[in-house]
Order: sequence, then C-alpha cells, then structure tokens
Amino acid sequence: MDQERLHQEDLQRIRGLRLIDDDFLNICFDGYCEGTELLIRIILNRDDIRVKQVQTQRQMKNLAGRDVRLDIDAVDSEGREINIEVQRADHGAARRRARYYSSILDAHLLQPGEPFERLPETWVIFITENDVLGAGLPLYTVERQITETGIPFSDGEHIIYVNGSARNDTTELGKLMHDFFCTDPDDMHYRELAEKARYFKQDEKGVATMCKAMEDMRKEAADKAVWDEKVDTVLEFAKMGLPNEQIAQGTRLTVQQVKEIIGERRT
Repeated sequence: MDQERLHQEDLQRIRGLRLIDDDFLNICFDGYCEGTELLIRIILNRDDIRVKQVQTQRQMKNLAGRDVRLDIDAVDSEGREINIEVQRADHGAARRRARYYSSILDAHLLQPGEPFERLPETWVIFITENDVLGAGLPLYTVERQITETGIPFSDGEHIIYVNGSARNDTTELGKLMHDFFCTDPDDMHYRELAEKARYFKQDEKGVATMCKAMEDMRKEAADKAVWDEKVDTVLEFAKMGLPNEQIAQGTRLTVQQVKEIIGERRT
C-alpha cells in the first residue's frame, strides 16, 4: 500500500514539474545536445553555437577547497565551456558563487604545461526564478573592463544572469522563460523542450525513468540523513575526549572515517 501511495504521489508530482525544478532539469538535459543548444543560442543571441557534449550534475573536484556540482555543463564545437545553473532561491545565485564557478571551470581546462593562451572562453549562466540583480532587465551580461579607460578586458570569462520572471511571449528569451516555468508540454513554445518534457511526463518509459529517479533521490536523502547523524555523533564524542578507536566502534565507522570527519571540521 505504501509503495502504491508513493507511486501515485510521484505521478502527481511529475505532472507538476517544470524545467526550473532541479530534478526535472537534470534528467531532461543530460546528454541532450539539441535542447541545450537551443538554450545557449537564445541566451547568448548567437546562431553559431553547436553543442557537441552536455552533462548534468557534473562534479568538479577542488583538492585545495570546495567542490562544485554543475547543473548543466556543455562544450561547443569550438571547445568553449558553458555552464548553466538554475536557481530558484535568490541566495543560490550569489555574485561570488558565479565568480567561484567561473574559477573552477578555468582550473579544469588546462593541462600541466599548457600555455595560458589555450584557455578557452567560458560562460557561467544563472537562470533565476526572480530578478536577483534588481534592475528589471530580462538579462544581465557581466564582463570585466579596464576601469580607467572603460575598454573591455577581454579575458574570455563571461557571466550572465537570466531573469526568469521576465516571461514576455513577444521575445525569444521571454518565450524560453515561459517554457521553463510551464507544466504542460502542449503550452510550450519550443519543440525541443516540449518533446523532452512530454516524454518524461507522458510516455510510459519516460515516466518510469522519472519515478525511478525520485525513488533514488529518496534513498539518497535517507542515506544522507543517516550520515549526518553519524557525523554529529562523532563530533560530540570527540568533544568528550574519546579516542578515535572508541568513536569508530560506537558509530560503526572506520578509524580513518572518524579522523577525516574531525579533520574536516577543524579546518
């Protein structure tokens, strides 16, 4: 009965999903070059973009600091790297987050010994539910410039904010934002997005994929809750002065895991 109830709840949730929702976006755009190319062409207002590779939820490691997980990571035919982040909460699109994501992209694009001139152009694009920059514009382009002259610095780094609340059906960008917030594929403007949304909302195989993804997300959330509880217990035992070996025994972790947890919180 519980499984049937969860299944019905999942079906109901699937019908209400929009592209602005992380889970739906990740599934719809993973490996989907045509749809990603449509997004980039409209946002950059360029017809020469040809996406050859796209991956959602790509994790980029930073051995000396914080890792990041990219919503959509695309590479075009010229080797340009384009990262698209969808943020419903305003704080998720903080300006320094855009800066950090841009720096992480750069750190992964050159091999040891390669000249800096080989560094490709990069775009970090935030699609936000609200107008987080507050000037009432549908799109904000952020570029470096030389302050004294006003001349663009032209280092190949680009940051763009797309205002998701600007859903004007008379412009390509406005239509795109309409589609991002649309729950019914039949009401979407762009075929590439409508077909993908329809598959995962209405096709038997697509719906099964979405239901499986939701089941996996529930398990991941449950596993994370268990892990977080163990982390809290380790830290409490450490404050009490218990040796790592006893903490490991009490939490059913390895001594190495205990050391890593304590070490991470101290740095």
